[in-house]
Amino acid sequence: MNIPEAVVLLHGAWMNRLVMAYLAHSMRTQGFSAHSITYRTRMETLEQHLARLAARLATLDAPQVHLVGHSLGGVIVLHYLQRRADRRVRRAVLLGAPVAGCRAVADFAQRAGGELLLGKSLGVWREPTDLSLDRRFEVGVIAGTRQLGLGRFLVRLPGTNDGVVCVDETKLPAMRDHIVLPVAHSQMLVSPTIARQTAAFLKTGAFAR
Repeated sequence: MNIPEAVVLLHGAWMNRLVMAYLAHSMRTQGFSAHSITYRTRMETLEQHLARLAARLATLDAPQVHLVGHSLGGVIVLHYLQRRADRRVRRAVLLGAPVAGCRAVADFAQRAGGELLLGKSLGVWREPTDLSLDRRFEVGVIAGTRQLGLGRFLVRLPGTNDGVVCVDETKLPAMRDHIVLPVAHSQMLVSPTIARQTAAFLKTGAFAR
C-alpha cells in the first residue's frame, strides 16, 4: 500500500485551522493527505509556533511532507525551513506571505491598540528579515492583486497588492516559482484557482501556466 505524501497547512493571524478547510479538502482530492494545525497567533511566540509545527510533523507517517502557509503562516513556514526542517520536507507554497516585511502590520502596530491586537505575533514581524534558504527546499510563492482587505482601510499600500500584502513583499531570492493572480488576501483560502496552483507546485515544483 502506497502511503500518500502529506501536506501541512498553516493559517494566518487571528485565525484557526478551520479557515484552511477548503484548501485541505482540495489537497486530498489531489491525492495528498492534508493536515491543518492551529497555533495561537496572539498568545504564542515564533519559537512556540515552530515547536508546534515540528511536533505535528513528527506524528505524520508519510514519505514526503510539504507545507502550505497563508499570510503569517507562510512567514512561519519560511522560518521553519531555515531553522529546523524535518528531513522529509521537500516543497512549500507561500500564499500572500509577506516574507520580506509587511507595511500593513508595521502601520497597524503604530495605531492605538495595534500592539495589543497583534499580541506576540508582532515579534515575528520584528525578527530581522532573513530571506536565505537551503536550495534543497523548493518554494513556490503566490501573490494577489485584488485590493480587498484590512490593509486597504488602515494604510495606503504602495504598488500592486492584495489588500493586505504587497506583491514585492512576497518575493525571496531562493523561490523556485512566483505567480501573481487576481485574488484578494483572504480570498486565497477559498479560491479554486489557488487550490489548483498549489497542488500543481507541490506535485511538480512549478505552477501551471
